[in-house]
Amino acid sequence: MPNSYFQFKQFRVEQGACAMKVSTDACVLGAVAAVEGATRILDIGSGTGLLALMAAQRNPEAYIEAVELDAAAATQAAENFHSSPWRARLLLHAQPLAAFAATQPAPFDCIICNPPFFRNSLRSPSAGRTTARHTAPDSLTFTELARFAADFLTPAGLLTVLLPPPEMLHFEREAAAAGLYPTTRLVVHHRPGSKALRHITGFGHQLGVVREQPLFLHEGNEEAYSEPFRELLGPFYLAL
Repeated sequence: MPNSYFQFKQFRVEQGACAMKVSTDACVLGAVAAVEGATRILDIGSGTGLLALMAAQRNPEAYIEAVELDAAAATQAAENFHSSPWRARLLLHAQPLAAFAATQPAPFDCIICNPPFFRNSLRSPSAGRTTARHTAPDSLTFTELARFAADFLTPAGLLTVLLPPPEMLHFEREAAAAGLYPTTRLVVHHRPGSKALRHITGFGHQLGVVREQPLFLHEGNEEAYSEPFRELLGPFYLAL
Protein backbone atom coordinates (compact mmCIF):
# COMPACT_ATOMS: atom_id res chain seq x y z
CA MET A 1 0.00 0.00 0.00
CA PRO A 2 1.44 3.45 -0.91
CA ASN A 3 2.50 5.70 1.94
CA SER A 4 0.01 8.33 3.02
CA TYR A 5 2.73 10.91 2.40
CA PHE A 6 5.93 11.47 0.41
CA GLN A 7 8.67 13.37 2.20
CA PHE A 8 10.90 15.63 0.12
CA LYS A 9 13.89 17.62 1.37
CA GLN A 10 11.98 20.88 1.77
CA PHE A 11 8.31 19.83 1.86
CA ARG A 12 5.95 16.92 2.47
CA VAL A 13 3.20 15.77 0.13
CA GLU A 14 0.27 14.17 1.93
CA GLN A 15 -1.47 11.92 -0.62
CA GLY A 16 -3.87 9.64 1.22
CA ALA A 17 -6.96 11.36 -0.24
CA CYS A 18 -5.62 11.53 -3.80
CA ALA A 19 -6.28 8.89 -6.45
CA MET A 20 -2.91 9.43 -8.13
CA LYS A 21 0.11 9.29 -5.82
CA VAL A 22 3.53 10.87 -6.21
CA SER A 23 5.33 9.16 -9.10
CA THR A 24 8.85 9.22 -10.52
CA ASP A 25 7.78 10.59 -13.89
CA ALA A 26 5.78 13.41 -12.29
CA CYS A 27 8.82 14.32 -10.19
CA VAL A 28 10.94 14.46 -13.36
CA LEU A 29 8.35 16.77 -14.91
CA GLY A 30 8.49 19.02 -11.86
CA ALA A 31 12.28 19.11 -12.01
CA VAL A 32 12.58 20.00 -15.73
CA ALA A 33 9.58 22.28 -16.43
CA ALA A 34 10.69 25.73 -17.55
CA VAL A 35 9.86 27.64 -14.37
CA GLU A 36 13.04 29.73 -14.20
CA GLY A 37 12.36 33.42 -14.71
CA ALA A 38 8.58 32.97 -14.64
CA THR A 39 6.53 35.32 -12.52
CA ARG A 40 3.19 33.49 -12.91
CA ILE A 41 2.97 29.68 -13.04
CA LEU A 42 -0.09 27.45 -13.36
CA ASP A 43 -0.35 23.74 -12.48
CA ILE A 44 -3.34 22.18 -14.26
CA GLY A 45 -4.83 19.02 -12.71
CA SER A 46 -2.75 19.53 -9.59
CA GLY A 47 -3.68 16.35 -7.70
CA THR A 48 -1.54 16.37 -4.57
CA GLY A 49 -0.06 19.76 -5.49
CA LEU A 50 3.33 18.17 -6.22
CA LEU A 51 4.19 20.14 -9.39
CA ALA A 52 3.18 23.47 -7.88
CA LEU A 53 5.31 22.76 -4.79
CA MET A 54 8.33 21.79 -6.88
CA ALA A 55 7.89 24.97 -8.94
CA ALA A 56 7.74 27.03 -5.75
CA GLN A 57 11.00 25.50 -4.52
CA ARG A 58 12.76 26.03 -7.86
CA ASN A 59 11.55 29.61 -8.42
CA PRO A 60 11.54 31.75 -5.25
CA GLU A 61 9.94 34.75 -7.00
CA ALA A 62 6.99 33.16 -8.80
CA TYR A 63 3.33 33.29 -7.81
CA ILE A 64 1.86 29.84 -8.45
CA GLU A 65 -1.75 28.85 -8.98
CA ALA A 66 -3.17 25.36 -9.34
CA VAL A 67 -6.46 23.99 -10.65
CA GLU A 68 -7.96 20.68 -9.49
CA LEU A 69 -11.52 19.50 -10.17
CA ASP A 70 -11.59 16.53 -7.75
CA ALA A 71 -12.83 17.84 -4.40
CA ALA A 72 -10.82 15.45 -2.20
CA ALA A 73 -7.59 16.04 -4.12
CA ALA A 74 -8.16 19.79 -4.12
CA THR A 75 -8.60 19.81 -0.35
CA GLN A 76 -5.43 17.79 0.14
CA ALA A 77 -3.42 19.95 -2.29
CA ALA A 78 -4.56 23.10 -0.46
CA GLU A 79 -3.44 21.53 2.84
CA ASN A 80 -0.07 20.61 1.32
CA PHE A 81 0.32 24.20 0.12
CA HIS A 82 -0.52 25.58 3.56
CA SER A 83 2.00 23.25 5.23
CA SER A 84 4.81 24.23 2.87
CA PRO A 85 7.37 27.03 3.27
CA TRP A 86 5.81 28.82 0.26
CA ARG A 87 2.16 29.05 1.36
CA ALA A 88 2.03 32.80 0.63
CA ARG A 89 2.83 32.18 -3.06
CA LEU A 90 0.51 29.22 -3.69
CA LEU A 91 -3.21 29.32 -4.51
CA LEU A 92 -5.51 26.36 -5.23
CA HIS A 93 -8.66 26.67 -7.36
CA ALA A 94 -11.04 23.76 -6.67
CA GLN A 95 -12.90 23.82 -9.99
CA PRO A 96 -12.80 22.51 -13.56
CA LEU A 97 -10.43 24.21 -15.98
CA ALA A 98 -13.34 25.69 -17.97
CA ALA A 99 -14.68 27.41 -14.85
CA PHE A 100 -11.22 28.77 -14.07
CA ALA A 101 -10.86 30.03 -17.67
CA ALA A 102 -14.18 31.86 -17.31
CA THR A 103 -12.62 34.01 -14.58
CA GLN A 104 -10.21 35.37 -17.24
CA PRO A 105 -6.98 34.97 -15.24
CA ALA A 106 -3.93 37.03 -16.16
CA PRO A 107 -1.58 35.25 -18.60
CA PHE A 108 0.94 32.74 -17.28
CA ASP A 109 4.64 32.49 -18.17
CA CYS A 110 4.63 28.77 -17.46
CA ILE A 111 1.87 26.14 -17.44
CA ILE A 112 2.61 22.60 -16.23
CA CYS A 113 0.35 19.59 -16.70
CA ASN A 114 0.45 15.82 -16.20
CA PRO A 115 -2.91 15.20 -17.93
CA PRO A 116 -5.17 12.14 -18.11
CA PHE A 117 -3.88 9.93 -20.89
CA PHE A 118 -5.43 6.44 -21.06
CA ARG A 119 -7.94 7.25 -23.80
CA ASN A 120 -8.73 3.68 -24.88
CA SER A 121 -7.74 1.35 -22.04
CA LEU A 122 -9.92 -0.29 -19.39
CA ARG A 123 -11.32 1.98 -16.71
CA SER A 124 -10.20 1.71 -13.09
CA PRO A 125 -12.86 0.69 -10.55
CA SER A 126 -11.82 3.78 -8.56
CA ALA A 127 -13.75 6.81 -9.84
CA GLY A 128 -11.02 9.19 -8.66
CA ARG A 129 -8.26 7.21 -10.31
CA THR A 130 -10.28 6.98 -13.51
CA THR A 131 -10.74 10.76 -13.64
CA ALA A 132 -7.05 11.29 -12.96
CA ARG A 133 -5.80 8.84 -15.58
CA HIS A 134 -8.42 8.66 -18.36
CA THR A 135 -9.66 11.33 -20.72
CA ALA A 136 -13.44 11.45 -20.46
CA PRO A 137 -16.23 13.96 -21.11
CA ASP A 138 -16.21 15.04 -17.44
CA SER A 139 -12.40 15.27 -17.12
CA LEU A 140 -9.64 17.33 -18.68
CA THR A 141 -9.33 16.67 -22.42
CA PHE A 142 -6.34 17.28 -24.67
CA THR A 143 -8.35 19.78 -26.71
CA GLU A 144 -9.37 21.75 -23.63
CA LEU A 145 -5.82 21.83 -22.29
CA ALA A 146 -4.32 22.95 -25.61
CA ARG A 147 -6.89 25.69 -26.17
CA PHE A 148 -6.58 26.99 -22.62
CA ALA A 149 -2.79 27.17 -22.88
CA ALA A 150 -2.96 28.92 -26.24
CA ASP A 151 -5.30 31.52 -24.74
CA PHE A 152 -3.57 32.06 -21.39
CA LEU A 153 0.17 31.72 -22.07
CA THR A 154 2.21 34.89 -22.42
CA PRO A 155 3.75 35.36 -25.91
CA ALA A 156 7.03 33.80 -24.75
CA GLY A 157 5.40 31.40 -22.30
CA LEU A 158 5.71 27.60 -22.31
CA LEU A 159 3.31 24.75 -21.63
CA THR A 160 5.16 21.65 -20.38
CA VAL A 161 3.26 18.34 -20.62
CA LEU A 162 4.06 14.75 -19.57
CA LEU A 163 2.55 11.89 -21.60
CA PRO A 164 3.42 8.44 -22.98
CA PRO A 165 4.81 8.74 -26.54
CA PRO A 166 1.64 7.61 -28.41
CA GLU A 167 -0.53 10.00 -26.42
CA MET A 168 1.96 12.82 -26.92
CA LEU A 169 1.60 12.46 -30.69
CA HIS A 170 -2.14 12.90 -30.26
CA PHE A 171 -1.66 15.90 -27.99
CA GLU A 172 0.79 17.52 -30.43
CA ARG A 173 -1.94 17.47 -33.09
CA GLU A 174 -4.38 19.14 -30.70
CA ALA A 175 -1.75 21.70 -29.67
CA ALA A 176 -0.94 22.56 -33.30
CA ALA A 177 -4.64 23.08 -34.01
CA ALA A 178 -4.70 25.56 -31.11
CA GLY A 179 -1.52 27.33 -32.28
CA LEU A 180 1.08 25.76 -29.97
CA TYR A 181 4.17 23.90 -31.19
CA PRO A 182 6.85 21.68 -29.59
CA THR A 183 10.07 23.43 -28.65
CA THR A 184 11.74 20.88 -26.35
CA ARG A 185 11.33 17.15 -25.79
CA LEU A 186 12.80 15.06 -22.97
CA VAL A 187 12.50 11.35 -23.78
CA VAL A 188 12.41 9.34 -20.56
CA HIS A 189 13.70 5.74 -20.61
CA HIS A 190 14.02 3.23 -17.80
CA ARG A 191 17.62 2.45 -18.84
CA PRO A 192 19.79 2.58 -22.00
CA GLY A 193 18.36 0.33 -24.71
CA SER A 194 14.82 0.30 -23.31
CA LYS A 195 11.81 1.83 -25.04
CA ALA A 196 10.70 5.38 -24.27
CA LEU A 197 8.37 5.51 -21.27
CA ARG A 198 7.31 9.16 -21.33
CA HIS A 199 7.80 12.33 -23.33
CA ILE A 200 8.05 15.62 -21.46
CA THR A 201 7.45 18.24 -24.13
CA GLY A 202 7.50 22.02 -23.97
CA PHE A 203 5.08 23.92 -26.24
CA GLY A 204 5.20 27.57 -27.25
CA HIS A 205 3.52 29.92 -29.70
CA GLN A 206 6.39 29.85 -32.22
CA LEU A 207 7.01 27.06 -34.72
CA GLY A 208 10.69 26.03 -34.77
CA VAL A 209 13.26 23.29 -34.29
CA VAL A 210 12.54 20.87 -31.43
CA ARG A 211 15.48 20.36 -29.04
CA GLU A 212 15.35 16.69 -27.98
CA GLN A 213 17.39 14.77 -25.43
CA PRO A 214 17.06 11.44 -23.57
CA LEU A 215 16.93 10.84 -19.84
CA PHE A 216 17.73 7.36 -18.48
CA LEU A 217 16.37 6.79 -14.98
CA HIS A 218 18.81 3.99 -14.20
CA GLU A 219 22.30 2.88 -15.10
CA GLY A 220 22.90 -0.72 -16.24
CA ASN A 221 22.35 -1.79 -12.62
CA GLU A 222 18.59 -1.62 -12.01
CA GLU A 223 19.10 -0.43 -8.43
CA ALA A 224 21.26 2.58 -9.26
CA TYR A 225 19.83 5.88 -10.46
CA SER A 226 21.69 7.46 -13.36
CA GLU A 227 23.84 10.51 -12.70
CA PRO A 228 21.59 12.84 -14.79
CA PHE A 229 18.57 11.65 -12.78
CA ARG A 230 20.44 12.21 -9.52
CA GLU A 231 21.35 15.74 -10.61
CA LEU A 232 17.73 16.54 -11.50
CA LEU A 233 16.11 15.13 -8.39
CA GLY A 234 18.95 15.75 -5.93
CA PRO A 235 17.40 19.02 -4.70
CA PHE A 236 14.19 17.14 -3.87
CA TYR A 237 14.72 13.48 -2.96
CA LEU A 238 15.93 12.69 0.56
CA ALA A 239 17.90 9.66 -0.65
CA LEU A 240 19.92 11.55 -3.29
